Amino acid sequence: MSTADSPDQTASENDSVAAGRVPVTVLTGFLGSGKTTLLNRILSEQHGRRIAVIENEFGEVGVDHELVIGAEEEIFEMNNGCICCTVRGDLIRILGTLMKRRDRFDAILIETTGLADPGPVAQTFFVDDQMQELLRLDAIVTLVDARHVIEQLDHSEETTQQIAFADVILINKIDLVEPEWLDAIEARIKRMNAAATIHRTRDAAIDLANVLDVGGFNLSRALEVDPAFMEPEYPFEWGGVFDLPQEEVGGGGVIDLVPGPDPAMAVVIVPLDAAAGADPVDQLAAATEQAVLVFSGAERSVRPGGSLEPGETLWQLELERPPLRFAVNSPAGGRVAVFTEHHPDEFTMRFSAAEGLLEPLAEHAYKPDHEHDEQVTSVGIEAAGEVDGEKLNDWLRDLLATRGVDLYRMKGVLAIRGEPRRYVFQGVHMLLDHRPDRPWGDDPRQNRMIFIGRNLDRSALTGGFRACLV
Repeated sequence: MSTADSPDQTASENDSVAAGRVPVTVLTGFLGSGKTTLLNRILSEQHGRRIAVIENEFGEVGVDHELVIGAEEEIFEMNNGCICCTVRGDLIRILGTLMKRRDRFDAILIETTGLADPGPVAQTFFVDDQMQELLRLDAIVTLVDARHVIEQLDHSEETTQQIAFADVILINKIDLVEPEWLDAIEARIKRMNAAATIHRTRDAAIDLANVLDVGGFNLSRALEVDPAFMEPEYPFEWGGVFDLPQEEVGGGGVIDLVPGPDPAMAVVIVPLDAAAGADPVDQLAAATEQAVLVFSGAERSVRPGGSLEPGETLWQLELERPPLRFAVNSPAGGRVAVFTEHHPDEFTMRFSAAEGLLEPLAEHAYKPDHEHDEQVTSVGIEAAGEVDGEKLNDWLRDLLATRGVDLYRMKGVLAIRGEPRRYVFQGVHMLLDHRPDRPWGDDPRQNRMIFIGRNLDRSALTGGFRACLV
């Protein structure tokens, strides 16, 4: 872990340090605020910059990359979680991959999910040594939906954090509210973040000089917003170092648990160098970022009575049917670092070997990820074939009339019968927009949709859409 630039660093010093580093813009805002619209403007206008895009989606079906119209830039998509949580490892991987192609772009733009807290995203560029050396966070640009932002501020902690951390704020969709309402919105935003530059926009139309290369991010102010800003969030709550004995018949140990607050727990076991004199505290610290990367990968489920092995595998322990006992196979024994999604105390976890209980040589409780509203979920739909346009319109009209309040966001790419082009649609609450995009060409005609909101009925949404297929 590196030490960030001093909060007292002057602007000239920041300019000097930033020289040669790639500027990164983080684009954030609650669901439906207009992030994709602004992204399309950035990628389609003639500004002379080559921009690599990283998109993060909340949901099980990724469609955002297909909503970017006519973009020739490189686009990377992460749709396995919130970027401020478990996908931090994926973000680091993608940024590392991008920097191997440094000659192909001038800047990086990260579009976050509407449920992301931008604080941990910004933090990545200060607590990771490689990221700090190669990249500089230029600005956090936050869009707010003028029609819905007051309600969102009253019920969404994410919206509050997005505004608080912003360097540039776009009050978007100003055509949907009265001027006096806009004044009230802007006054409330200024009370929350007096330092940010505020612009009023319609359809996210703005001079791009106001959002790109603005040099707006200020570490001192970030620390004022969150004094724990430099303390990273992790996808695990605990880590410990153990020496596993070497046994004649299979070395290793056993993990025993009792039922706790969750039906499963993710575990990573990192093998360590057991050289004489190695400090376990230092070893645990060194293994932490490696564990972050593993936690962002695919899970491997293990039932009670199953076995785990040290290495780059994310083990998902099933904890619903006791006895909850899992073997740790390490034939040669050796030193390992164990990282657990939840604190071991929640499950009375014990790590033992043949000779008895194994005590950690070093241990650490980590700052956990922030929590999202668990009532907000997503339903993804993928289906081959073509859609009857009239049936689709009737279904969506009825859906908005009956469930529009619960539908924060819906978007997708559809194959409409008789239409040679992809059809892109996006919706926010009761509002729906749709338009043709590029031709399908030789690509298979298929439909991909995502609904995000509260109280979503997966069966009803899936059945309703499939009834629209030809």
